[in-house]
Amino acid sequence: MARTAVSVTQITRAGVAAGTEAAGDPTNNHTVPNNGKVILQVRNSGSTVARTVTFRLPGVVDGQAVTPRAVSIPISSTRWFGPFPTGDYGSQLHVDVDNAELKLTAYSI
Repeated sequence: MARTAVSVTQITRAGVAAGTEAAGDPTNNHTVPNNGKVILQVRNSGSTVARTVTFRLPGVVDGQAVTPRAVSIPISSTRWFGPFPTGDYGSQLHVDVDNAELKLTAYSI
Protein backbone atom coordinates (compact mmCIF):
# COMPACT_ATOMS: atom_id res chain seq x y z
CA MET A 1 0.00 0.00 0.00
CA ALA A 2 1.07 3.56 -0.60
CA ARG A 3 2.19 5.56 2.40
CA THR A 4 0.07 8.53 3.46
CA ALA A 5 1.71 11.80 2.39
CA VAL A 6 2.32 14.53 4.95
CA SER A 7 2.45 18.05 3.51
CA VAL A 8 5.37 20.30 4.43
CA THR A 9 4.96 23.92 5.49
CA GLN A 10 7.80 26.13 4.25
CA ILE A 11 9.05 28.50 6.96
CA THR A 12 9.79 32.05 5.75
CA ARG A 13 11.07 35.26 7.33
CA ALA A 14 7.65 36.77 6.68
CA GLY A 15 6.12 34.18 9.01
CA VAL A 16 3.66 31.39 8.38
CA ALA A 17 0.67 29.94 10.19
CA ALA A 18 1.03 26.58 11.91
CA GLY A 19 1.21 23.68 9.46
CA THR A 20 -1.59 21.23 8.81
CA GLU A 21 -1.56 18.35 11.27
CA ALA A 22 -1.92 14.87 9.75
CA ALA A 23 -3.58 12.13 11.76
CA GLY A 24 -1.38 9.09 12.28
CA ASP A 25 -2.04 6.21 9.89
CA PRO A 26 -0.70 3.02 11.52
CA THR A 27 -1.89 0.89 8.59
CA ASN A 28 -0.16 2.71 5.70
CA ASN A 29 2.25 4.88 7.70
CA HIS A 30 3.67 8.10 6.21
CA THR A 31 6.04 9.72 3.77
CA VAL A 32 7.34 13.28 4.02
CA PRO A 33 9.18 15.07 1.18
CA ASN A 34 12.70 15.58 2.54
CA ASN A 35 15.17 18.21 1.37
CA GLY A 36 17.51 17.67 4.32
CA LYS A 37 16.01 20.67 6.14
CA VAL A 38 12.75 19.08 7.31
CA ILE A 39 11.62 19.30 10.93
CA LEU A 40 8.83 16.98 12.07
CA GLN A 41 6.52 17.76 14.98
CA VAL A 42 4.93 14.65 16.49
CA ARG A 43 2.13 15.07 19.04
CA ASN A 44 0.65 12.29 21.14
CA SER A 45 -2.99 13.34 21.44
CA GLY A 46 -3.77 10.36 23.68
CA SER A 47 -4.24 10.52 27.42
CA THR A 48 -3.62 6.91 28.40
CA VAL A 49 -0.32 5.53 27.00
CA ALA A 50 2.91 6.64 25.36
CA ARG A 51 3.02 6.08 21.59
CA THR A 52 5.94 5.25 19.27
CA VAL A 53 7.09 6.99 16.11
CA THR A 54 9.68 5.21 13.94
CA PHE A 55 11.98 6.79 11.35
CA ARG A 56 13.04 4.33 8.63
CA LEU A 57 16.46 4.51 6.98
CA PRO A 58 16.50 3.25 3.39
CA GLY A 59 20.10 2.09 3.13
CA VAL A 60 22.09 -1.00 3.94
CA VAL A 61 25.53 -1.42 5.51
CA ASP A 62 27.52 -4.50 4.54
CA GLY A 63 24.34 -6.00 3.12
CA GLN A 64 22.43 -5.48 6.38
CA ALA A 65 19.36 -3.27 6.70
CA VAL A 66 19.88 -0.26 8.93
CA THR A 67 17.86 -0.48 12.15
CA PRO A 68 15.02 2.07 12.17
CA ARG A 69 15.05 4.73 14.86
CA ALA A 70 12.05 4.38 17.21
CA VAL A 71 11.15 7.06 19.77
CA SER A 72 8.47 6.98 22.45
CA ILE A 73 6.24 10.06 22.73
CA PRO A 74 4.85 10.47 26.27
CA ILE A 75 1.14 10.92 27.00
CA SER A 76 -0.22 14.32 25.86
CA SER A 77 3.26 15.44 24.75
CA THR A 78 4.86 16.89 21.63
CA ARG A 79 8.36 16.21 20.31
CA TRP A 80 10.26 17.85 17.43
CA PHE A 81 12.65 15.88 15.20
CA GLY A 82 15.12 16.77 12.48
CA PRO A 83 16.76 17.71 10.33
CA PHE A 84 17.01 14.50 8.34
CA PRO A 85 20.05 14.45 6.00
CA THR A 86 19.04 13.14 2.57
CA GLY A 87 22.19 10.99 2.43
CA ASP A 88 20.89 9.00 5.39
CA TYR A 89 17.09 9.28 5.15
CA GLY A 90 16.55 9.83 1.41
CA SER A 91 14.44 12.39 -0.41
CA GLN A 92 11.30 10.78 1.02
CA LEU A 93 11.32 10.42 4.80
CA HIS A 94 9.45 7.26 5.84
CA VAL A 95 7.73 7.63 9.19
CA ASP A 96 5.80 4.84 10.93
CA VAL A 97 3.35 5.36 13.80
CA ASP A 98 1.93 2.77 16.16
CA ASN A 99 -1.42 4.52 16.64
CA ALA A 100 -3.71 7.18 15.14
CA GLU A 101 -3.30 9.20 18.35
CA LEU A 102 0.03 10.43 16.94
CA LYS A 103 -0.36 13.63 14.91
CA LEU A 104 2.33 14.77 12.45
CA THR A 105 3.18 18.26 11.24
CA ALA A 106 6.14 18.87 8.91
CA TYR A 107 8.10 22.09 8.38
CA SER A 108 11.06 22.98 6.20
CA ILE A 109 13.48 25.90 6.37
